[in-house]
Amino acid sequence: MPKQLHIVSFDVPFPPNYGGVIDVFYKIKALHALGITIILHAFEYGRPHAIELEKFCLKVHYYKRNLNALNLISKTPFIVNSRANNSLINNLKCIKAPILFEGLHTTYALQKNTFQHQKVAIRTHNIEHDYYKGLSKSETKILKKVFLKTEATKLRSYEKIIAKSDYVFTISPFEQMYFSDILPNKSVYIPVFHQSSSVKMLSQKGAFALYHGDLRVSDNILAVRFLMDVFACINYPLIIASSFQNKKLLKEISEKKNIEFKKITSQNELSNLLEQAHINVLPTFQKTGIKLKLLNTLFNSRFTIANNEMIEDTGLEPLCLLANTKTEFKQAVIKLIDALYTDKEINEKRDILKAFNPLESAQKIIDTLF
Repeated sequence: MPKQLHIVSFDVPFPPNYGGVIDVFYKIKALHALGITIILHAFEYGRPHAIELEKFCLKVHYYKRNLNALNLISKTPFIVNSRANNSLINNLKCIKAPILFEGLHTTYALQKNTFQHQKVAIRTHNIEHDYYKGLSKSETKILKKVFLKTEATKLRSYEKIIAKSDYVFTISPFEQMYFSDILPNKSVYIPVFHQSSSVKMLSQKGAFALYHGDLRVSDNILAVRFLMDVFACINYPLIIASSFQNKKLLKEISEKKNIEFKKITSQNELSNLLEQAHINVLPTFQKTGIKLKLLNTLFNSRFTIANNEMIEDTGLEPLCLLANTKTEFKQAVIKLIDALYTDKEINEKRDILKAFNPLESAQKIIDTLF
């Protein structure tokens, strides 16, 4: 009999075009490749049903996320309460297979339900209360700032729900240290899943510096403004790439002679930008999870400059030039403008990035749950 696995996703994991769903989609793909029969449960709130998922899943169930403002009143975090669904609970119990909840977001069912004879694991994509606290610091809109701070407080309290699972699958060494301290016998480090199978061979020189990110996220908006100040006095082109157009930010970018915005409409467009970039500049202002953009950059582009919050405790520190202040970023960019990307850099990447093999990570899940 085939090994079956329920995966409960916080969003429709296709197309894999932002951090969290990238991990979910390529996890599904890797598990399928190793012979696991997947029953996918996905919450929908803006992204359409995806026929592509049916290539890798026996069945895909979709559930409407309830975004009613009344869900804000509950002690349960909004990201959890808005995903409460009785049909999901019934579907999970109907087939007696292990359950993998993606993020605390999807764990409402664990509050009052026990899944007898079914192993339960939770994939932590961040230390959520730290992540939301960080977002609140970057946010400028008052109401959203209050929501994020309140959500962070609720998530800190709610985190104890993890004790009701058999395992927690952590996404980075930093998260593993945190969760193994509070759940010493449950934490298993499963490196992030991604689309790259090998380090890309590229010419020695690229043409510009690149930053890519979701410009709906306050931390990324803050990063772009930080980089605009860095490049204000460097005679070198910077491209800001995103699938989302932030009108206010676009106006600010348009006033800079050496900074350009490019709208990404497909994975191929981002891949082309990464191939053409000489320097990738990746500041962030909150240390949570592991940024998929960092991994994508290291596999598919040349040099990377990042700050402590981006790379500390990821195992990827040797592959980046460290810079924290605007002055340090400026100095690092100037240093790399004429640097040649050689076999030395490529071989060092290959040696360190082999730890991020999706099939090996999928096998680790299988060995744990089955």
